[in-house]
Amino acid sequence: MVRWDGRRWRWIALAACVALVGYLAAWPVPIEPIAWQPPVAPALTGELAPNQQLTNADVVAVVGEGPEDVVLGPDGAWYSGLRDGRIVRVLPGQRGAEDFVSTGGRPLGLAFADDGSLLVADAKRGLLRVDRDGEIEVLVDEVEGTPVLFADEVAIAPDGTIWFTDASTRFGVDDYLTDALESRPTGRLIAFDPATGTARIALAGLHFANGVAVAHDGASVFVAETFSYRITRFWITGDKAGTSEPFAVNLPGFPDNISLGESGTLWVALAAPRNALLDRLGPHPWARKVVARLPTAVRPKPARYGLVLGLAADGSVQHNLHDPSGRWAMLTSAVPIGDVLALGSLHGHAIGRVPLPTN
Repeated sequence: MVRWDGRRWRWIALAACVALVGYLAAWPVPIEPIAWQPPVAPALTGELAPNQQLTNADVVAVVGEGPEDVVLGPDGAWYSGLRDGRIVRVLPGQRGAEDFVSTGGRPLGLAFADDGSLLVADAKRGLLRVDRDGEIEVLVDEVEGTPVLFADEVAIAPDGTIWFTDASTRFGVDDYLTDALESRPTGRLIAFDPATGTARIALAGLHFANGVAVAHDGASVFVAETFSYRITRFWITGDKAGTSEPFAVNLPGFPDNISLGESGTLWVALAAPRNALLDRLGPHPWARKVVARLPTAVRPKPARYGLVLGLAADGSVQHNLHDPSGRWAMLTSAVPIGDVLALGSLHGHAIGRVPLPTN
């Protein structure tokens, strides 16, 4: 009988680990990460201190999985797009939702035009227009000879220009976490002129271009860069036209949709707080290649934590709303509608609301 002592078992375990790492390092995957150094995450203290202002948010209606954005329609109803492709509406005074239309894709950002048509950033189909009767028209599915791979959010400027984001030119909506591991700035801000039917890339090189909001005076547009924890301001008019600059940097989480309130406050839904492991992997492309080959269950994953910020005109934190319980997790939108903030989420099944902070 062969006896296996502890030393031999240790060598076998070491050899198995070396073989596993070698296998993971050699297994090809569609990821070409670049090194970057994330800023040190701000502590959740002081103006960012945890509270329970989101924890007891009211449920407006249970609508289906993933009501990512929320918008007020001209009929007074709240509209939201769901993971299964439906856009639903919640009529005033009702607790349930009714179907409005199905895009056949994944409707994310929504905005109503002055003529009552609904503009949709559909992650699988591009920029869409839905008329009052539910007829769907594809406005933009490619720009400057390249496909719109991941239309994410949309906003309308005072001059009628439609601004929308293409989150990534590398990965679609079903692989957005892979984009985080790759960390290549391939997102784009796109301007569409409905008068001429033409689209152009206004700003490229964005780290997952997500939420978008146009300043009330139409002079600039804000865009959230989810995987670099910042919001960038792109100037439309004036001496700075065509240039961009940081507006808010080193945010405490992953900024998703952004909405500009009547008072000028920029409301930012943070899908999750910063992930320390993901930040540590930033300078090490080889390590992220290994992580990308691991099963999804063991990759870094977002914490279940609700977080919304209201930013002042200078980008400083004016309002700070939390849900440490995770009841309202993976928040993707915080939209001021009247005297409330409407809450949408990536994986939740209900639209929520909390009183709109005013102080």
